[in-house]
Amino acid sequence: MLVHDRITIDEKICNGKPTIRGKRITVQTILEFLSAGTTMEEILKQYPSLEKEDIYACLRFASELMNRSYTVKTVA
Repeated sequence: MLVHDRITIDEKICNGKPTIRGKRITVQTILEFLSAGTTMEEILKQYPSLEKEDIYACLRFASELMNRSYTVKTVA
């Protein structure tokens, strides 16, 4: 399933986690690198099959997830 122009979800790849263009590179991995202070250039050097637009798509995807409403429920 194409979620974005570059983000895909396929239950057969990475246990259904969102990935970049069907590769075995998850959106989560890229977001973790960015949150740790890794630059885009460093990520692109480590993953040469990626493009800058892939990283921007990860950020857009995460941003859109935060736009949803969430309910916190107490669990016994």
